[in-house]
Amino acid sequence: MKVLVVDDSEMTRMIAKKTLKSLGISDCLEAPDGVEALKVFEAEKPDVVFSDWNMPNMDGLTLLKEIRTRNKEVPVIIVTTEGSRGKVVQAIAEGVSDYLVKPFTPVGFRDMLTKWCKVTV
Repeated sequence: MKVLVVDDSEMTRMIAKKTLKSLGISDCLEAPDGVEALKVFEAEKPDVVFSDWNMPNMDGLTLLKEIRTRNKEVPVIIVTTEGSRGKVVQAIAEGVSDYLVKPFTPVGFRDMLTKWCKVTV
């Protein structure tokens, strides 16, 4: 399974990759913002995308919109501290698959992978 982690925080990306590795996922791609993530998405065709909401250059919602113009099926999970009802409704309207609240846990990642990718980790 190929997982794309998108976050402007290098530390958050490192923690996410380490968490995924502990779950047996070794094919982990990363990007610091939506612009770079879209390039990786198009080149590598990940099975699932975990994206931060607030990032420079292209935020997570815009990335979600761009991914949905290219692929309506790939699960896109927003990983964020943003929890306002308006933002949730906006992301749902754009086709977000799910939310994972920061700070995330290995169990949260495992649950999302199990739910959206139909894998047991």
